[in-house]
This record gives sequence, C-alpha cells and structure tokens, in this order.
Amino acid sequence: MIYLDNAATTRPKPPGVAEAMAEAMASYGNCGRGAHGDALSAARTVYGVRQRLAEWFGCPRADHVAFTPNSTAALNIAIAGLLGPGDHAISTDWEHNSVLRPLYRLREQGMGLDFLPADSRGRLDYGKLEGLLRSNTKAVVCTHASNLTGDLVDLDRMAAFARRHGLLLILDASQTAGTFPIDMAAQGVDVVCFTGHKSLLGPQGTGGLCVREGVDVRPLLAGGTGVQSFLERQPEEWPTRLEAGTLNSHGIAGLGAALDYLERTGRETVRSHECGLARRFYEAVREVPGVTVYGDFSTPERAPIVTLNIGEMDSSEVSDELAERFQIATRPGAHCAPRLHRALGTAEQGAVRFSWGWANTAEETDAAAEAVRVLAAEARL
Repeated sequence: MIYLDNAATTRPKPPGVAEAMAEAMASYGNCGRGAHGDALSAARTVYGVRQRLAEWFGCPRADHVAFTPNSTAALNIAIAGLLGPGDHAISTDWEHNSVLRPLYRLREQGMGLDFLPADSRGRLDYGKLEGLLRSNTKAVVCTHASNLTGDLVDLDRMAAFARRHGLLLILDASQTAGTFPIDMAAQGVDVVCFTGHKSLLGPQGTGGLCVREGVDVRPLLAGGTGVQSFLERQPEEWPTRLEAGTLNSHGIAGLGAALDYLERTGRETVRSHECGLARRFYEAVREVPGVTVYGDFSTPERAPIVTLNIGEMDSSEVSDELAERFQIATRPGAHCAPRLHRALGTAEQGAVRFSWGWANTAEETDAAAEAVRVLAAEARL
C-alpha cells in the first residue's frame, strides 16, 4: 500500500514511539496520583514533554501547555473557554468542523459569528477582515493550514489584525504543528491547538493547547485532578484547570519519543521532503486533461497536500479505484470542511486528497501521478 493519507494521521510512526509507549504501559503509574516511584515516573515524563512543547511552540510558560486527547478537544476548550453568548468571533471559510461546530453551538446561544470568505479557487479575501469587525468582537479563530487544499493562512496578517483591535487569536495547528515553525510569542498567537498524531509524528490520543500567560480560559471539564480534592470547583492553577481526569501518560511518552526523532532529523528537513513530494505530484498532474486541482500553488510555502477531482467522477469512486487497483490510500469526500467545499463548488462531488509524510518516496509519488493519469484517460473515453 502506498499511504498518501498523512493529513488524516501520519504512518508509520518513527522508531522509538511504540517502544516508549510499551515501556510506559509496563512501568508507569498514574501521573499526579501518588508519590511512589511508578507515579513519579509518569509525572516526570509528562512534565518533560510539556516543557519541550512549550519550547517547540514558543509558549513562555510550560505550565500553560495543557494536554488533551486531540486538537478537537483542545479547540473546544479554547473556544468555549474564551467566548460566550455576548461576544462576536471572526473565523474563515477554511475551517474544519472541529472549529466550526463549537462556534456554531455558541452562535445558537447568542454569540455573533462571521466568516472571512474564500473564492472559487479557495483563496481567502483578507481585504474583508476589517468589515467583519464589530464592537463586541473578541477573537479570531482560524486554521494555520487548510486540511482540504494545504494552503497556509497569512498568519502575520491575521495576527496584526488581531493585535490592532485587541482581539484574541486562536490558531488551529492540526495540519502544521511539528513541521512548520510556530512561535506564539514572536507571532502574536494567544492560543495554539495541536494534535500529536499528524505532523508531530506521535500516537493518536495525544494533543493539547498552549495558552499565552494572561489569557483566562474557563475550564470546560471538571473532575479529578489529584490535587485540592476538597475544592468543589475545578482548581484554578495551570495546567490543572484544563486537565480533568487521568492523562494519557502512555501516549505522551510516545509523543516525547516522536519529538526526539523530529529534533534529531530536523523539522525543516522533514517539511522540505514532504512538501517537495507534494509539489512533484502537483507538477505531474496539474495539466492532465480532465483533472482539476484545488488550492493556490503560486505560494512558495504550503502544507504537503494536493486535492483534486477527475472529470465528473465522484470522489469516493476515484479513491476506491486508487485503493483497489493501484493500492494507493487517499481521502475522498468532504474532509469535515463544508464551507470550503461550497466555495470550491465541490459540495456534491467531494474531492480526493493526497497528503505526504516523512516516510513517502519519490517513486511512490510518481506511481500516484501515473494512477491519476490512467484514471483520467479512462474517464475521457
């Protein structure tokens, strides 16, 4: 199988990830639930990975890195913990449902909500940002890179807009955390939400959010923390306020091993490899008759994603043909990005997403391009 579905989850994980998780399962106790050796081993690992992620994302305080099972949970915590019915938020047409649905739920409760529109090529109209501003606007919530097209948001422009108007900037880094540089302090980002199982090369069930000091995120969950057990509400201290219940210390150990691998290999090396393969594929298929590629490839930097359609073929049919005949794994359908599909005009057809990871090769990329050429030729008959 040629695995080109890395935007869903990267595979395979680097050497050391599974081993770290197995060792943790065999020896760790419950982090923060005791002072015996096994519990302390778990706590040391969790704290060490917390420190490294703070450095990774430019978060000045390690205790402001809170762990979650994934970026969806992190985004729910950030959005529900910072916005309310009397507020107004600005988002974009690029967003994944992990951003959209929490925002829509708040809109049902009375929060104002507007979206920076995308055109039929998927490009955001940044000139309309100022026109979306209201007197009660509190935050901009946006993705760092579209999971559908791979286009990168103009983060400098979004951050400058947020600073100019005293707004919070909440960033969904699901597709970029790990290989693309993110520096909260330098770039003016208030909250970064990330998942561990994509570009960070870690296991599923890991993720979190990094919160700038002074940003008061209300706890979404309340429950056991291992501290202040007689307190009737969730403790206020960081990161405990956002970490109710037992942490996935086994997964966090695996995430720490993935960070080791990324640091040894170099995030720039990984990003260059993945994006180079995506560009190679794009150049091979972009002028194939009947093939439509979505996104803006005029920009030098973008996530390693190429999404396309072949004629009028349903995207699921194309993806099935790729899997069954050519043993190529892709992702068809709506990709949990309904607003961008509507903008692109692909709401009914969907689209087929190819996405590259560190383990992919030029030979695999060329084989995928050839498969697209074959299917496109057959569709024209």
